[in-house]
This record gives sequence, C-alpha cells and structure tokens, in this order.
Amino acid sequence: MRADLPSAPPGQVIGLLGGSFDPAHEGHLAITRAAFRSFGLDRIWWLVSPGNPLKSEGPAPMERRIAAARALICDPKVTVTAIETALGTRYTADTLAGLRHLWPGQRFVWLMGSDNLAGFHRWDRWQEVAAHHPIGVLARPGSQLAALSSPAARSMARARLTGAAVARLGRSAAPAWALAGLPLNASSSTAIRNSGAWTRQP
Repeated sequence: MRADLPSAPPGQVIGLLGGSFDPAHEGHLAITRAAFRSFGLDRIWWLVSPGNPLKSEGPAPMERRIAAARALICDPKVTVTAIETALGTRYTADTLAGLRHLWPGQRFVWLMGSDNLAGFHRWDRWQEVAAHHPIGVLARPGSQLAALSSPAARSMARARLTGAAVARLGRSAAPAWALAGLPLNASSSTAIRNSGAWTRQP
C-alpha cells in the first residue's frame, strides 16, 4: 500500500466523512462521534477534498487543512487523509470506486450531514454511490425535514433502515441508508471563516 494512503486491517467497517474541512470544527467531531455510536463502524476516515465541485471558490491549501483537522481530532480510530488528491479524483463516485479497487475486502459507509442529503440528487452519479455503499446520515440543524423530503430520500425510501436496524448499517448490503440524530451543533466552516478566525490564505 502506498505511503500516502491510509492502512486498514481487512474486514473492517470504515465510515467515510468527506468535505473541504475548511476548517475542521466541532460539528465534524459531533458527526464523527454520533456515527460511531449509531452505525456499527470500526473506523472513520476524514477525506479532506481538494475542492468541492459544487462551489466556485477554492478552499485553503490542503496541507493547512490537513494539519488543522489532525490537531482537532485525537482519536486512534479516526484517520485524516487527502486520499482524493492521492487518487486524483474529484467526484465522490470516482473516489469510492478507487477505494473499492484498493481495498476490495473492506466495507465502506458513506457519511453525510442531513444538509448534504437534501442536495444529494445534484451530486455526480449519486445513484452509483447509493448502489455500492450504505449511507449514514447525521441530522444537522434546520435541514432534517428538507433531507427527508428530498428527491434522493424519496427515491431511496425502501432502502431506509429504522429502529434497531440502524446499528447494523455498516454490515448491511447496499442500497441501505439510515438517519441518526445527534446533539445539534451549529458550528460551520462558513461561520468560522466569516468570523475571521480562519482565512484561506496560509
């Protein structure tokens, strides 16, 4: 395995939390902790993206965002990685295809906030993502209703797990998705940048 890719013992269930992490904040920590509690995960990888294809403005330099994320999260079960840069991928569907090729024995669960589920139908090849990977959705402030009524959620309605089945998401065959609550945390990268506490310049 290449040195710029994370290591993973065979047979684990790995949650994947993608984003620009510009910067990483308490909301990312809350999602990570809730995902561990809710979905039967062994590890979580934070996938720090080169840039969001749906956003016109680029993020802060990758090295700075990686360093800030690693300084924030202190958990041996969480790995901060620039795997999309290593793979040369831009879209989630391509990244996940690359992960399936590199780690055919692993089970990957895509993690997202409910705000992302609300717009999931606009992602490139979102149906491909849902067809290959269980999806764990964590409630974010003000977006749960929009997420549950979104085109993607309606399309995947029969694949939704509820009740005790949510804890088995990581071992469930795709398509499968579940929504889990978490203590609401209003932290956002946008708010931190607007406060002046983080700038996109080194």
